[in-house]
Amino acid sequence: MNLEQEVKTKIRDVPDFPKPGILFKDITPILQDAATFQKVVRYFAKRYADKKIDRIVGIESRGFIFGAPIAYELGIAFVPIRKQGKLPYKAVQYSYDLEYGSATIEMHIDAVGRGDRVLVMDDLLATGGTAEAACQLVEKQGAEVIECAFVVELEFLKGRNKLAGREIVSLVKY
Repeated sequence: MNLEQEVKTKIRDVPDFPKPGILFKDITPILQDAATFQKVVRYFAKRYADKKIDRIVGIESRGFIFGAPIAYELGIAFVPIRKQGKLPYKAVQYSYDLEYGSATIEMHIDAVGRGDRVLVMDDLLATGGTAEAACQLVEKQGAEVIECAFVVELEFLKGRNKLAGREIVSLVKY
């Protein structure tokens, strides 16, 4: 069984979460299987080993789960992007529209610098709004987004369209 198939066997479908009509793709069984979790981290670490990336930006909160160990494996910095008001130091913000309303994400003002080569990491690509906002936030600071990486992609939600023109990789697609 290849890694994509192995990961798919670990993803649990949770109907009607967080609201009726949604079929939630739960990645926690991947985390509960140490061998599969290691394989996922190593897959991404190997992919980026020669790409001269300076930092991995992880999107709150499950992007932290994968981004931090990948950064550790590569010996590079990890940067958390969080919802507004969650960071303790001076932060830069980026606001974006959601289907119903808007949201703001932020990172510390010294998290990335001009010319840094950055990988944006999250567990799942759905509509792409938060991932695109993260890219905009990184680029606003003068850094370059090399690629956006996801463990899971829900292709039917067309999140790639929001990230048009960006390099995207996802391990598993539905």
